[in-house]
Amino acid sequence: MRNTTQCILAGDIGGTKTRLAIFNVTGLQLETLLEHSYPSQQYASLSAIIEEFTGLHDYQPIAASFGIAGPVRDNSVTATNLPWHINAADIARRFSIRQVALLNDLEATAWGLRALNEDDFHVLNTGSSNPAGNAALIAAGTGLGEAGLARTGDSFQPFATEGGHASFSPGSELEIELLRFLTERYGHVSWERVLSGPGLVNLHEFLCTHRNRPVPDWLQQKMRSGDPAAAISMAAQSGQDALSSEALELFVHLYGAESGNLALKMMASGGIYIGGGIAPKVLGQLTTGAFMSAFIDKGRMRALLEQMPVRVILNDRTALYGPAVFVTA
Repeated sequence: MRNTTQCILAGDIGGTKTRLAIFNVTGLQLETLLEHSYPSQQYASLSAIIEEFTGLHDYQPIAASFGIAGPVRDNSVTATNLPWHINAADIARRFSIRQVALLNDLEATAWGLRALNEDDFHVLNTGSSNPAGNAALIAAGTGLGEAGLARTGDSFQPFATEGGHASFSPGSELEIELLRFLTERYGHVSWERVLSGPGLVNLHEFLCTHRNRPVPDWLQQKMRSGDPAAAISMAAQSGQDALSSEALELFVHLYGAESGNLALKMMASGGIYIGGGIAPKVLGQLTTGAFMSAFIDKGRMRALLEQMPVRVILNDRTALYGPAVFVTA
């Protein structure tokens, strides 16, 4: 017999893992009734994961919502980093859920900001928030996502973009060489090619080639046996490898530069939010000043950017909260 509690099924669909949760929602208060994580690449579809998750509980959700990396059109999406095509109507029929919504993953994270508290953020720049201004969100992880938050009255209206796939623009001689290196590999070089987990690996490989220095054997072994980006990051933060440190420094600089680009395009006087899985793990590097130095380095717009609040999202469940907030907003 089904549990009759009025609840929401929410999902954060990532290239590495998929998190599903059942929430009881009261206003902006989310009570987690059940949550489970699945390795995305081991499943043929989102429906296969939902089917397995359904076997863990007896709730019948009144609505479901999922955040997925990729452009959502007509409540349908082909995932950017997974071989999945997801259609909301198909999920609604298969699992007898009245309302099913699909969101771009960054739009979902933007909705999730409403459920956070002040201690869920680390402030990089206090600035001077404009209560009537727009905001923006950028998040490096498996890929690079960007979203806008348009000010409507006393709240924000999140909207999706595919800004992470816009063309990378170098700002120094070293970055011009980086662009040449990546153009030979990919043809078109997007910001995601440098600002993501795989992007950090690209930066490291470029510097090894550019400096004509091999990767140490111990680091090669760690990169082969696990997550190569994580291995580079750990080698950088521990001071064990100079090129890893340089790669992470370049990553942080580029992250600041593109965040500043997004802030200008969105006129984000209400603030910039830094999301994704990478930022909290490299918070020490983000707070050295290199990120903000690149963020504000926009010529005549420097003074404007200096006034924009910049905050790192520390709560790794924001992208899971977002879909639940969306369907109840």
